[in-house]
Amino acid sequence: MPIEKRWEVKAQGNPQTVAHIASVMKISPVLANLLVQRGIDTVEKVKKFFNPQLQDLHDPFLMKDMERAVKRVEEAVERGEKIMVYGDYDVDGTTAVALVYKFLRQIGHKNLMFYIPDRYTEGYGISHRGIDIAHRKGVKLIIALDCGIKAVEKVDYATEKGVDFIICDHHFPAEEIPRAVAVLDPKRTDCTYPFDELSGCGVGFKLVQAYAQKHNIPFSEIVSLLDLLVVSIASDIVPLVDENRILAHYGLKILNSSPSEGLSSIIKICNLEQHNITIDDIVFKIGPRINAAGRMRMDERDDNGVPSGGYAAVKLLVEGDETAASEFGEVIDSFNQDRKSIDRSVTQEAHDYIESHPELKQRKSTVIYNPKWMKGIVGIVASRLIETYYRPTVVLTMSNGFVTGSARSIPGFDLYQAVESCSDLLENFGGHMYAAGLTMRPENVEEFTRRFNDYVEANINPQILVPQVDIDSMLLFSDITPAFHRELNKFQPFGPGNNAPVFATCGVTNGGDAKLVGADAEHLRMDLTQKQKPNTTIQTIAFQQPTHYEWVRSGRPIDICYQIVENHYRGNVTTQLRIKDIKRNVSNNTNK
Repeated sequence: MPIEKRWEVKAQGNPQTVAHIASVMKISPVLANLLVQRGIDTVEKVKKFFNPQLQDLHDPFLMKDMERAVKRVEEAVERGEKIMVYGDYDVDGTTAVALVYKFLRQIGHKNLMFYIPDRYTEGYGISHRGIDIAHRKGVKLIIALDCGIKAVEKVDYATEKGVDFIICDHHFPAEEIPRAVAVLDPKRTDCTYPFDELSGCGVGFKLVQAYAQKHNIPFSEIVSLLDLLVVSIASDIVPLVDENRILAHYGLKILNSSPSEGLSSIIKICNLEQHNITIDDIVFKIGPRINAAGRMRMDERDDNGVPSGGYAAVKLLVEGDETAASEFGEVIDSFNQDRKSIDRSVTQEAHDYIESHPELKQRKSTVIYNPKWMKGIVGIVASRLIETYYRPTVVLTMSNGFVTGSARSIPGFDLYQAVESCSDLLENFGGHMYAAGLTMRPENVEEFTRRFNDYVEANINPQILVPQVDIDSMLLFSDITPAFHRELNKFQPFGPGNNAPVFATCGVTNGGDAKLVGADAEHLRMDLTQKQKPNTTIQTIAFQQPTHYEWVRSGRPIDICYQIVENHYRGNVTTQLRIKDIKRNVSNNTNK
């Protein structure tokens, strides 16, 4: 049975402000209310929100150390020095490496290589092995992307070997900043850059923007790189506000009109070439395929002895030949198929273990350990377990003699503090409120499990253990006209800080076409009708909610909360409601 959710209707916008915006902008009051709820409460703000402009991007030289970073890149280009573009193995890191690498190649610098550390043998961030390879290959400058902000000792090690570092990161720094030539990170306490929620790829793009600006390279010549940046923004779940909204808006334009060959190959594999690609498509289809390469354990290395995995993802993203890109895309897709198979298997094992241990089911948190599970998928498994048990979750496995794992949280609970409370048991850890990674010695697993569970038990508000659906407003089916949907699309791109609105409609019934669909009949598809004047029937899909099938098929009423989406099928585009939750209506309530 799915977890019972509570519905919470958000505070509505000031009626006078809503009416004024609806009148001036000639839009539905429902949509005007959405704008006001999001703090877009003047006509000027609405116009700016609906029409993001590249000219509103911040000056990249406002970021601390940008002058020094550009100067060092200039020196490397002028001297023909070998540059290594180094990044993390996830989507943000690989897209960042591809973006900076392509730009350097675009301005004519040929003495280049890129490097992605192996998740299993090197771990996250800057590695001694990567620096040693750089030194051996004659690299004089490493540009590190989406990592490096805490690599104090590694940067010193590189300096001893005559290798300079420019760090482009977006994670929180420690007290000590690495002694690199330049450290670009808007989250530095001594950085006054106006926006500190860029992705790692976004910080790399600001370096590119600054170099182009100083060398009078028109912005139009770097705008093509925004397809990579929007994939990073979507996949790294950074807030879609301020610069991220502008960059994502134009990145989606490139992704839909003229994507690079590498991304084009993934788009075709995902069957998205006839679609209007959205942030959701990146999060659920494009991003996971790029991510899968870095998650899988690879033994193969290239001619330089560089590991596969995330490295293969960058190969795809920088490839300019359509045929080669197509071949790389198939390889990446095979990684994803393997990842999904392992993910399903491990998730089932974890479920079976929890279900067979009743004492685990009674807790307010989950800590589960199996030394045989693959390190690269434990974060996914933690997220899957939350879908079922809805509580802070840690999934642990064994890697290189240490127990390592990923932790995930639920809204309202600070996971990082819970992990930090056990820091004396950990070799290292990092993350933020809702996600963390950690490593410990095997003998500490039992004590960590006890203390983590005790901390959650003592500090979590029991109310947040019931998932909440935040509803923007109530809606009649008759309000969902083609014009309404067109105006709603102007709110995109959706994401954190600008989530796709959730509406609720009460007292709707099956229009006669309810059926269970999917390989395991796990999804419920319905044509639902609201019997008010005018009677309106709309196609809906409720993923992973088959338990309501018999109730709906009998014609009894339900209340639904949902997002309004476009459904693409055999070249036809229709409006569809993606149902987030269903409640059986026993009072026959309607939105009168």
